[in-house]
Amino acid sequence: QVQLVESGGGLVQAGGSLRLSCAASRGTFSTRAMGWFRQAPGNEYKFVAAIEWSYETTYYADSVKGRFTISRDNTKNTVYLQMNALNVEDTAVYYCALKSPHYSGRGYSTPSGYDYWGQGIQVTVSS
Repeated sequence: QVQLVESGGGLVQAGGSLRLSCAASRGTFSTRAMGWFRQAPGNEYKFVAAIEWSYETTYYADSVKGRFTISRDNTKNTVYLQMNALNVEDTAVYYCALKSPHYSGRGYSTPSGYDYWGQGIQVTVSS
């Protein structure tokens, strides 16, 4: 069973920065893509960013373009999300997700495109 562990969340003032990381367990021997989703109170999961492993192609939601940067460490099966210029609307629980080579779900910007998920980590931006 693959386990994803997120870290780096917390409380930050508007305009500040946070860096999230997500490390896969030993059970993850290969990766096709990893991504981040977030859920604000009372809302559904929304896509934030994703990265393909082979060519490091990145995808971003319009709401975070120019502010967030996703990157990966191939040797560690770890993905990072650098979040700059945070605003109150970024407040949410952030979830890390992994798409394995065996998973048939397509796409990167919807939850159905991933087969493994972390437990989530809180990011709170104060005004």
